[in-house]
Amino acid sequence: MIPIEVNLDGLVTLIFAIMFGPAILLTIIGFAVIRKNKKAAKICFILAAVYIIISFGICGSMMM
Repeated sequence: MIPIEVNLDGLVTLIFAIMFGPAILLTIIGFAVIRKNKKAAKICFILAAVYIIISFGICGSMMM
């Protein structure tokens, strides 16, 4: 039987993209909207912070 090598580098990259991707996107949207609508920008920043806190808990536990 031939041993099969498994490369899981893409899995770690995917987990980091899920952890930080939406939060970075929400932050960029918040900075883009801040001049026109401060309330919407504040909501985007709060959602980004909450997403980071939750993703560190879920994805961080998956990486352990």
